[in-house]
Amino acid sequence: MRLLITAGPTREPIDPVRFISNRSSGRMGYALAAAAHEAGHEVILISGPVAISPPAGVRLVQVETARDMFEAVQTHLNSCEVAIFSAAVADYRPLDIAGQKMKKSAERLTLELERTEDILGSARAKLGFSGFLVGFAAETENLITHAQDKLQRKGCDMIVANDVSQAGIGFDSAENEVTLCLPGGRTIALPKQSKAALARVLIAQITQLSAPQVSP
Repeated sequence: MRLLITAGPTREPIDPVRFISNRSSGRMGYALAAAAHEAGHEVILISGPVAISPPAGVRLVQVETARDMFEAVQTHLNSCEVAIFSAAVADYRPLDIAGQKMKKSAERLTLELERTEDILGSARAKLGFSGFLVGFAAETENLITHAQDKLQRKGCDMIVANDVSQAGIGFDSAENEVTLCLPGGRTIALPKQSKAALARVLIAQITQLSAPQVSP
């Protein structure tokens, strides 16, 4: 199978030296790419800016902004049977980007923001993807409720949900603990483990669940 995996944060520039971003390290997405390659799959990894080396044997597409990531996904999505959107894409970007470094002057500064591209939400209706679609939901409350809602709204086959309010998992951590949310209200809780170990479990689950959709 060929898998498209997105990973890491995006950076939305304010001026030439400042940007809006988030705490995503990219470790989960990179672990998924490595696990998929180890399982014998072909992998296209679309990555925002991270400080880790890409897994051997995968095709790396480097991007910076949400718009860059959307365009890369648009280019590669429909050549893949499975898409795993694990990137933490910025929800908003500055409406206007200053051409020069903004100087500190006023006591307060207001930035006007606009919505970025909804990459996961565009996969079905806008980009025409018919394969197995996996999204991630990083939540701080009502984990399963929000994840199941996202599953339906985005047309996903699976949402990987994790509670990023818990210390020691998720952002900035080598470990994670997730719940898989599936159609029909089904859930599968996966215990805390290293992101590398979790990635192997996730790839095995996704391979099994996607088999009816990608078989000839």
